[in-house]
Amino acid sequence: MGRIISITNQKGGVGKTTTAINLSAALAEKRKHVLLIDLDSQGNATSGLGIDKNSVDNSIYELLINECQVEECICKTNIKRLDIIPSNINLSGAEIELVDMDDKEYLLKKQTEKIRNDYDYIIIDCPPSLSMLTINALTASDSIIVPIQCEYYALEGLTQLIKTEELIKERLNPELTIEGIVFTMFDARTNLSSQVVETVKNNLNQHIYKTTIPRNVRLAESPSYGMPVTEYDSKSSGAKAYRSLAKEVIKNRR
Repeated sequence: MGRIISITNQKGGVGKTTTAINLSAALAEKRKHVLLIDLDSQGNATSGLGIDKNSVDNSIYELLINECQVEECICKTNIKRLDIIPSNINLSGAEIELVDMDDKEYLLKKQTEKIRNDYDYIIIDCPPSLSMLTINALTASDSIIVPIQCEYYALEGLTQLIKTEELIKERLNPELTIEGIVFTMFDARTNLSSQVVETVKNNLNQHIYKTTIPRNVRLAESPSYGMPVTEYDSKSSGAKAYRSLAKEVIKNRR
C-alpha cells in the first residue's frame, strides 16, 4: 500500500514546492512509483514538471468537485515512474464550493484511497495556508514532511504547524504523524543557518532529517525549464541533497 505524505508549512517561501517536486523525482529515480498531487492553485509543481497547467482537461479541481474520475486527471511526466495530478488557477475557487459539500474534509482521502495501491508514494504539495485544501491533504495523509527555511522566524511557523497537526490528528485523522523536518536554503557560510538548526533541535521533540537542502542556483533555475534538479543538473549540490533526502524517507518507512 502506498504511503501518502503531505509536504506542508503554513509559512510561504520555505521551499515546499521545490521539495515536493525534487523529492518525488528522487524517489522515482530510486525505482519507486510516485504520484505528486499539486494542491496549490498557483500550479507551480505542475509547471515545474513540464506540464502546461492551462491546457490540462482535468485537474485536482475537477476531481474534488466530482467532475471527473481520479484516473482521468493523472498525467504522465517526462520522469519515468513519476505521475502528477495537476493544478491551475481554477482551484482558487474551490474553497467556496467545498463549504457546502458533505464530508468536505475527506474529499481527497476518498480519491487517494482508490489509487494508493498503484504507487509506492503519493506526495501532496499543499498550499501555504491552513485552508480546507490543506485540511483535505492532512486528512488523506499518513504523515507530514515540513520544510523549514533557515531564517529567524522558522520556529514560529513550525509551532503553528505542530498545533495544526495535533488538531487534525484529534478530530479527523488519528494516524497522522510528522514524519520529519527538513531544513532548506541552508547556507553553510552564515552563522544564522547553523543557529536556526540548533534552535529547532533544542526546542522541539521532532525527527529532523540529517540532510539539509543548500541554497543552490541550479535548484532555483530548474523549475523554469520544467525539470526537477535531478534532471536539470544531476551533479549539482541540490540534486545530491534531494537524493540523500529520498534515501532517508525510504529508510524511515522500514
